[in-house]
Amino acid sequence: MSRTSTRSRSTKETRIELRLDLDGGGTTDVSTGLPFFDHMLDQLGRHGGLDLSVKAEGDIEVDAHHTVEDTGIVLGEAFREALGDKAGVRRFASITVPLDEAAVEVVLDLSGRPFLHYDVDFPGEKILGDPPFDPQLAEEFWRAFATAAAITLHIVMRRGRNTHHIVEASFKGVARALRDAVRVEGSALPSTKGTL
Repeated sequence: MSRTSTRSRSTKETRIELRLDLDGGGTTDVSTGLPFFDHMLDQLGRHGGLDLSVKAEGDIEVDAHHTVEDTGIVLGEAFREALGDKAGVRRFASITVPLDEAAVEVVLDLSGRPFLHYDVDFPGEKILGDPPFDPQLAEEFWRAFATAAAITLHIVMRRGRNTHHIVEASFKGVARALRDAVRVEGSALPSTKGTL
């Protein structure tokens, strides 16, 4: 069974083409016009064991918000489609991932019920780059992803001072939790309701 998806989205604000393979080897090809965001999506693919290709063009001269949020929507849709009926998946996963002084806990459930709990406080500064990346956009990305993927996702910062480290630990944490949750262990659907 191939757990892949190809999705696209075109609006007046963004144009996104995305390919996803849940059972890949962590190969990524990402270009969004936002170098730090590209780096985070690369971490998501590599640490999640996902083959991920993202080509996004957005109105970043206005703000990066549209590009980041719409990429989350498209990735969430692709993830949900690639999961299929979820037969045999582990479903639940949790991990705490450190990056130097930062540690971020991620707990998720491939529940079919979209929910995001995001408890991450940043020191306040943007992440330097061209253009700089506003770390508050990470929450918008995860909300869009969790909603479109129909998963329950909790991201909680346990400690941290460096904004880059905090954001990167969260992406690596979600990546590792997704890698664990989508692992196929059998053939039964992991739900007493008979659906997810």
